[in-house]
Amino acid sequence: MSDDKTSNIWGGRFSEQTDAFVEEFTASVNFDQRMYKHDIAGSRAHARMLNKIGVLSDADLDAILSGLDTVEQEIENGGFNWSVAREDVHMNIESRLTELAGDAGKRLHTGRSRNDQVATDIRLYLRDNIEHIIALIKQLQNGLLDVAEREADSIMPGFTHLQVAQPVTFGHHMMAWYEMLARDASRFADCKARMNVSPLGAAALAGTSYPIDRAMTAAELGFDAPANNSLDAVSDRDFAIEFCAASAILLTHMSRMSEEMVLWSSAQFDFIELPDRYCTGSSIMPQKKNPDVPELVRGKTGRVNGHLVSLLTLMKSQPLAYNKDNQEDKEPLFDTIDTVLGCLRAFADMVPAIECKRDNMLRAAKQGFSTATDLADYLVRKGVAFRDAHEIVGKAVAYGIETGKDLSEMQLDELQQFSEDIGDDVFEVLALEGSVAARNHIGGTAPEQVRAAVKRARG
Repeated sequence: MSDDKTSNIWGGRFSEQTDAFVEEFTASVNFDQRMYKHDIAGSRAHARMLNKIGVLSDADLDAILSGLDTVEQEIENGGFNWSVAREDVHMNIESRLTELAGDAGKRLHTGRSRNDQVATDIRLYLRDNIEHIIALIKQLQNGLLDVAEREADSIMPGFTHLQVAQPVTFGHHMMAWYEMLARDASRFADCKARMNVSPLGAAALAGTSYPIDRAMTAAELGFDAPANNSLDAVSDRDFAIEFCAASAILLTHMSRMSEEMVLWSSAQFDFIELPDRYCTGSSIMPQKKNPDVPELVRGKTGRVNGHLVSLLTLMKSQPLAYNKDNQEDKEPLFDTIDTVLGCLRAFADMVPAIECKRDNMLRAAKQGFSTATDLADYLVRKGVAFRDAHEIVGKAVAYGIETGKDLSEMQLDELQQFSEDIGDDVFEVLALEGSVAARNHIGGTAPEQVRAAVKRARG
């Protein structure tokens, strides 16, 4: 494995040791060691395939599999000696395996390269984490369904331009969050499906002269098929970019949710109470309760967006096939995974525990003439053209601003000065409860529709 001139596994062609700084600078083991399980899984599959085609004897295979079991146990027990001199997770494991299995360990790398090995490891690692991410999204969605069902009748102001627009229910708003997450889950599922092909066997870039069985290793590792082109297999990082793009959209959605929670929990809105365990206080102002978790999730969106741009820039203009540049794919990818998992875990625990202040939301919904559109619709049903109805209601709102009265607080004769088509049945549509109940169609804010949406989602 080594000679007097160099200790590297690949060092036969070199006449001097790698410079100590360069060794540290080019090493990736400090961050890629987290893929050890997937590297070992790939080596097991490769070893079994080499045994099938006659490259490894049964004794070699047994020694390799036993050695890999020992390496895995040592890593999990904290007794494995990770070495920067061995560059990466692959060389560290192979070196220790060779110590344990002797010449059999040296034969394991037959028919493969670190190029297809790392491409395989990353896909396996990312696939597992996508499954975890989707599970956490589903957990958060289930929490939202609980809140939506509980608050299906709770009226709050709906906003456009952050101005009071029309009354909605809090449950309806939670179902909007649910729909955003449903799209996110589908994006991650699509990403997983597209990336689930095996690079193993592509070797350095051109394949190998050994009669390998790529379909066998692909099936053993849970891939749908082997990658079709060896050049593309070792150099493709589309899957990492696509994952980061899906993550950036997810965090963008979560930042919008965060902003609303920050606003709603402020003294100015006072719509919700966040659990104390997800907030912090001030070192100088004893009254403060800061919504730190939503704020931090909102801030981490920029971090994930940055990783997406980093990977896009990394791959820009790279020639085929593998280049050392690609070592820089792991840290942004790994940090994106960690960030997404952390944000989802926090939200999945926090959101179901939100306490709604229904009276405050109802009081806020009565401000800002939120049933103005209902009055316009009422006039249209009486035969008034919509544009004329719009003008009539605009004048009524101006009168309300002048007198300090909401539309529902005006007397019938006050409303009739703007249109003689207004009758005493108008107060049914000006009531907030009537307004939300009237939007009784799929996608509408009516409590009946919110409960139906929850039922569909659970089904």
